[in-house]
Amino acid sequence: MLLLMISPNLLAELQAALTRKAEGLSRADAARRAGAISQTYRGGGGSGRIRTEQDALAYALARMPGTYAAVAASLTALTEIDPDFAPHSLLDVGAGPGTATWAAAEAFATLESFTLIDANAALRALAIELMRERPRFNALRFEAGDARAALAQAPEADLVVASYVVNEIDAAAQAALADALWAKTRGLLLVVEPGTPAGYARIIALRARLIAQGAHVVAPCPHDMTCPLAPPDWCHFTQRLQRSRAHKHLKGAALPYEDEKFSYVALSRKPVVQRPARVLAQPQTTKIAVTAKLCTSHGLETATVPHRDRDAYRQARKWAWGDAVLPATTPTGE
Repeated sequence: MLLLMISPNLLAELQAALTRKAEGLSRADAARRAGAISQTYRGGGGSGRIRTEQDALAYALARMPGTYAAVAASLTALTEIDPDFAPHSLLDVGAGPGTATWAAAEAFATLESFTLIDANAALRALAIELMRERPRFNALRFEAGDARAALAQAPEADLVVASYVVNEIDAAAQAALADALWAKTRGLLLVVEPGTPAGYARIIALRARLIAQGAHVVAPCPHDMTCPLAPPDWCHFTQRLQRSRAHKHLKGAALPYEDEKFSYVALSRKPVVQRPARVLAQPQTTKIAVTAKLCTSHGLETATVPHRDRDAYRQARKWAWGDAVLPATTPTGE
């Protein structure tokens, strides 16, 4: 199967649909709403503050680009490891305005049925409206209710995605949610969380729990062992995306781009044939050597590729934070 690199930027048709929805919307009011919602999320709250159509649209304008970028990057990473994965059904848990569903539909042409779960009526309504005119989503099904309750009624799926949802529930319920997500997974489960120490901790707890139930890590880890990172370090990645004019205004930003930081794990029902090393930070490149921090099947390594090894050096210069590095191209650590 041809490997598809998914753009981190919102699809043109999705961006256009959001722009049409925003016509006549007060930018100052949208920025105020988006700021209040973001403050709630940063404080550990959920989507309860999103009550109206205007709230949902402000949230989507502010957060859909970053969420889409993180999910797209995660899907690209897992397809690098398992390029033959061809799901026919998707279960998007905590779907919000449908961001992960759009990214998954772009990643997998084989997807035929889409089930979305979200408790927030305003976000569900916006998701349905954004998807209404796209024939690809004719087989769309929405389950109302919080993730834990609605999962009981949802069908199993080849691909299950839970993006930025584990952080919305209390710690006591997170283990039960992990079990429920895995129970609905026929093929592969992708969980994405904010790229903070707390988000990483949630990913690691879910990862360990499901490995104990027979799951195999596809990405980003090259192994099923305990994560070798020790505090204050944590595993996270960054994806750059372009900001639209509306996005810049809502964020009060001057730069034309945003770097979305995220942590993720992709877990499979089947063993993984080959898991390359993963670049855990932006490599340092000089005229003498490329030095990179790698997570490998043996643990953490600092790989140094000297300039005198010209072919390997040219290849290493292309490495970026988050990249998979095949074993054949991974130099011995120094």
